[in-house]
Amino acid sequence: MLCPLIDLSSNTMAARLHHFLLLAALLPLLATASASTAGDIAATSTKKVRVEVYYESLCPYSARFVVNQLARAFKDGLLDGADVTFVPYGNAKVGASGAMSCQHGSEECLLNTVEACAIDAWPDVNVHFGFIYCIEDMVVNNRRSEWESCFQKQGLDPSLVTKCYKSGHGVRLALKHGRQTAQLVPPHKFVPWVVVDGKPLYNDYRNFESYICKAYKGNPPKACQGLEGQYPIIQQVVEAGNIGGYNSGDIEPDLAGEEGVDNDKMVLADGGD
Repeated sequence: MLCPLIDLSSNTMAARLHHFLLLAALLPLLATASASTAGDIAATSTKKVRVEVYYESLCPYSARFVVNQLARAFKDGLLDGADVTFVPYGNAKVGASGAMSCQHGSEECLLNTVEACAIDAWPDVNVHFGFIYCIEDMVVNNRRSEWESCFQKQGLDPSLVTKCYKSGHGVRLALKHGRQTAQLVPPHKFVPWVVVDGKPLYNDYRNFESYICKAYKGNPPKACQGLEGQYPIIQQVVEAGNIGGYNSGDIEPDLAGEEGVDNDKMVLADGGD
């Protein structure tokens, strides 16, 4: 077999060299573009679901929601793909003098501020939720005066939070949460007020897991199995605006701005203290 004739002229060699250099220059750009595209696809498929919880520390309904529903969702891993924001303010108000009053009295204002300081001191949601859970568990079990024991129980240094709530920084955080609450569209009607992916859940907040599973981009976690099917019925109620006569559970949330509310007394569902 004969070998093919190879043109070794200077013009041909120069042209091939030019093509080689051009290809070498383009390869890094192509690799960068490919990596960027892959990164964009990954970011889209793993985008976290926004979950906002507006609540107040001594509201029994807020406390039960934290202890019974949210804690389970954290434990099950359902919230691993969620960006959870806690806003401890609820139905508090700021008067013309700048003084803040809370629905369940001054102790609630204190604990709202303590929890705001914890969120600020420990940005990791798993850390500050552990602290919030501990306090709200104390509230549920009528031991809220022992809230400071939560530092030791959670293995946390109390100095940052103590310095915060005893200073102007704690007040500024509380006011910031008040502004966040006031900017809600539509305005909150009671607490806890849960917003998933920008949509308020109204009275159906206890079924928040179904909404989170529906909002997941990509494959939802195992904890979502069996929950997605509940969403259409729930969503029909919310989208229809049927919020007045519908409640998925036996909890009647604390109403925002309700007349006749005893601000110094925590009223349970059964009417007890």
